[in-house]
Amino acid sequence: MKIYFSLILTLLCFNIVTSQEQNLNNSNILNDTIKPKNFLKQIVVPTSLIGLGVIISNSHFEKEFQKELRNSVGNNYNLPIDNYLRYVPIAEMYMADIAGVKAKNHWFDQTKNLTIAIIISDFITYKLKNGIDKRRPNGDDKLESFPSGHTSFAFTNAAVLYEEFKNTQPLIAYSGYAFATTTGAFRMVNNAHWLSDVLVGAGIGILVTKLVYHFEPFKKFNPFKKSKNITFIPQIKERSYGFYFAYQL
Repeated sequence: MKIYFSLILTLLCFNIVTSQEQNLNNSNILNDTIKPKNFLKQIVVPTSLIGLGVIISNSHFEKEFQKELRNSVGNNYNLPIDNYLRYVPIAEMYMADIAGVKAKNHWFDQTKNLTIAIIISDFITYKLKNGIDKRRPNGDDKLESFPSGHTSFAFTNAAVLYEEFKNTQPLIAYSGYAFATTTGAFRMVNNAHWLSDVLVGAGIGILVTKLVYHFEPFKKFNPFKKSKNITFIPQIKERSYGFYFAYQL
């Protein structure tokens, strides 16, 4: 019972993250221009996740949490659903675009922001992995546990989805966080990551996306803004990137 309570508590923490984001953005729902003061409020949640993860990393609490979690599901348990759920927010965004759901940005700007956010969050995540050399709970000799790459990727995707649809379709906007949270939870259940790895990965993904949408790099660059018969979607795999391009005649 103790481990189930702990896991529920972890999931509640992620739910609090999304609830707090909604409260922080309600005052801006009629104004897409984020003032510096409000932007600082919005990065409190991801920086708190990173700070909490750093504090509990390698702690007795974290080790006991992981031990009890694995004991509750069995030491041979492995369900690699986390390899796929992290991509769901991306699919949701483009499916919503195809369905004609109003978003904050044109599909090309969505793709641009998504690509920039993923590249930056991946760069930070894997630099930290290679520099910190923390062993995974499953004993993997690669020493790249901290932070979780799956989780940072999933929360980057979820945060982009959130930014695009928070003012028009809240259900779509917040659904990405549900899939990202499940991805992080299964990284621990599958014994691939510690709790601190997941918390920091989530914080990195959200924080980087907030920064990208705040500064909007290459804001005016959109050669397809007046084109309605072109599809341009990123193809993203572990540490590799590409694009799918289609033109309808």
